[in-house]
Order: sequence, then structure tokens, then C-alpha cells
Amino acid sequence: MERIAKALGVSLSDLFASTEELKEINSFDKSIMEKVALMESLSSEEKQTIYTMLDAFIGKRKLKDALSSVLHDIK
Repeated sequence: MERIAKALGVSLSDLFASTEELKEINSFDKSIMEKVALMESLSSEEKQTIYTMLDAFIGKRKLKDALSSVLHDIK
């Protein structure tokens, strides 16, 4: 959870500050906070898989941004 909060740039308490009742999540329209809260019910292995995937996507974005910046500086 700490890694997700850090990636989102919020504190752990901010992740769960919602006073709204959580509903079943079946679409992309639901907030990420609801999804993160529901992750608590997953097994440790399932959570680790999600963390690994998030790390990969975030790493890809950071690399892409860094390379784009370098290429922009070269022009």
C-alpha cells in the first residue's frame, strides 16, 4: 500500500479518507481509491503481482519521459 501511495503522491491515510461506501467494482469508471481499498482482500501473492505490474508501468513511463527529455535537449 505504501508503494501505491508513493506512486500516487499521497499519504496512506489519504488513500482511505473517503467517507463514501465502497461499491462493487466492474468498470474503469470507479475511482482508483476504491480499487486500492478492495486490494486489501487479495492474497499476498496477488498483491505482489499488482505491485510488480504497477512498478513496470511506472518505470516504463519514467524511462519514456527521460528519453523524451534527452531527445528534446539534443534537438
